[in-house]
Amino acid sequence: MRARLALLVAAVSVLTLIAFLVPLALLVRTVAQDRATVRATADAQSLVPVVGTADAPTIRLTVEQLAAESGRQVSVFLPDGTVLGAQAPRTPAVALAARGQSLTGESAAGREVVIAVQGRADGTGVIRIVVPRQELTAGVTRAWLVLALLGVVLVLIGLAVADRLARTLVRPISDLSAVSHRLANAELDARVTPAGPAELREVAGALNHLAGRIQVLLVQEREQVADLSHRLRTPLTALRLEAESLRDRDDAARITTAADGLERAVTGLIQQARWRRAPAPGTAASDAAAIVADRVAFWSVLAEDTGRAVRLDLAPGPLSVGVPADDLTAAVDALLGNVFAHTPDGTPFAVRLARDDGKVLLTVADEGPGMPAGAVRRGASAVGSTGLGLDIARRAAQAGGGRLELRTGPRGGAQVLLRLGPPTSGREAPPRSEREA
Repeated sequence: MRARLALLVAAVSVLTLIAFLVPLALLVRTVAQDRATVRATADAQSLVPVVGTADAPTIRLTVEQLAAESGRQVSVFLPDGTVLGAQAPRTPAVALAARGQSLTGESAAGREVVIAVQGRADGTGVIRIVVPRQELTAGVTRAWLVLALLGVVLVLIGLAVADRLARTLVRPISDLSAVSHRLANAELDARVTPAGPAELREVAGALNHLAGRIQVLLVQEREQVADLSHRLRTPLTALRLEAESLRDRDDAARITTAADGLERAVTGLIQQARWRRAPAPGTAASDAAAIVADRVAFWSVLAEDTGRAVRLDLAPGPLSVGVPADDLTAAVDALLGNVFAHTPDGTPFAVRLARDDGKVLLTVADEGPGMPAGAVRRGASAVGSTGLGLDIARRAAQAGGGRLELRTGPRGGAQVLLRLGPPTSGREAPPRSEREA
């Protein structure tokens, strides 16, 4: 913006100076020519009394003296054809002056001043003075240089003023942009100091109001999420009591473990909603091998009940990825839960975890009917679900510097690939027992 304003001011200044200085330069040249012509005419007029009354020797002496003093070519044409002073041919101007008409004309040598002298007994004499071109343009070049220098100085002054004015406009705009980026990076306490013109101050006030409103709405939303999550504690407590009343201790332990895991997830959700800020992408770390093995073991019980064959292929761990353990657990549960939700009982599925070009690749494939197009659009589902499962997995992959891919398996079923990058901190994930401590 500063460059554009400077360019605009420079263009306007140059056009204005051209419109002003070009006529002034032409006027200076005309004045210089007229001044030289007036001086030559005055010198010629000083010869009129001598040419009109004196004899030829006296006229010659006076002409030579004037030529020496002025440095011009001075000639006197007498009626009998004698030429005194500088020898020059009789030009048309001289012939016209011999008829009694004085004039000024242009010639190859410069400007020609011709004066007719009447009153001589033998006829009309003619005085001719040639003003050389260097005298006609004397001082013009210097005057033009002064005008050009003045024009450059004025343009530079205009550019300096324009740059200072542009700075008063650009600085508040830069502050607005910086605060906008800070707000986009979740720095909701960022505010801009209103400065600059009234319009920019109004925009700054509107941005501060928007930031404050976003902060209030976000706090309200977090409180609502925390309240909703806290309400789940009551049915969880009831579920745990029901599990403890079961006669089969294995079933009771399994349900109690699931309830404990659900309670940990609810507690983490409350803490994240109220106090914690989401970590920067890739800064968290977890062991993908341990988490995938744990979640597959959890879902294997349901797979056995529904007659599903599970094939698990895990690379030797630990496999550290840049995703928080809770987020990766939720992503794996979402992928495995989709298999049970969208395929009929008895449909086999496979889970594979391997290293892939510096990243960790998790593949969940089933032999069901496949997946409709556009299934990763948040909140949208073509099969009656919430439409959040695959989106949770996608966001977990992006948080770990990877991506989510949907494919069709060799037998027509769905194949979901979750690529996860390593943590940027470079540290290995702690063992799962330490994370759950």
